[in-house]
Amino acid sequence: MEKLDLKKTLKELYSARSDVVTAVDVPPADFLMIDGKGDPNNDPAYAASLQALYSLAYTMKFGVKKERGTDFTVMPLEGLWWTPDMRDFSADRKQDWLWTMMIRMPDFITQGDVEKARQAAAAKKDLEKLPQVVLAEYDEGAAAQIMHIGPYAEEAENIAKIHAWIRDNGHALYGKHHEIYMSDPNRTAPEKLKTIIRQPYS
Repeated sequence: MEKLDLKKTLKELYSARSDVVTAVDVPPADFLMIDGKGDPNNDPAYAASLQALYSLAYTMKFGVKKERGTDFTVMPLEGLWWTPDMRDFSADRKQDWLWTMMIRMPDFITQGDVEKARQAAAAKKDLEKLPQVVLAEYDEGAAAQIMHIGPYAEEAENIAKIHAWIRDNGHALYGKHHEIYMSDPNRTAPEKLKTIIRQPYS
């Protein structure tokens, strides 16, 4: 059975250069999403949200494979981070952050698939946040991105590079700060973590 891996078929969206900011046009796509608020480093609700998100994604992967004979790779975790007024967005005030954590789904996944997987996941484990995970479209459009290599806490320089590139090319920041976590932090040394940092613009 051939396995669909969107990281390979959509390589331009799931790879980036680490030495220079580049532009990318991101088409609409469906994601499993869950929303929250607060500092992800010390909020139990954030960890519970990730557990529900991953449980649903993997339960659906195995369910679709069994029922339809179609297999796919579960995509990397992605995060949207923002505040109501982005001028107040600061790494020093993470308790004020709003976030959406999400995992991209193949085009063939339906709302019916999600509900079947939700019921199956709930039957196996009590997941407090499972009812809050939704399948929804995210339309990002034009964006600038760079690959950050290293700890999450050291992203500021690369974020500044992206913002400067956007301004220098006559555009304005638009939408939410976007991160794509290409490495598993539980298996990767902090200095080797790879994170695509992306910022849409208008």
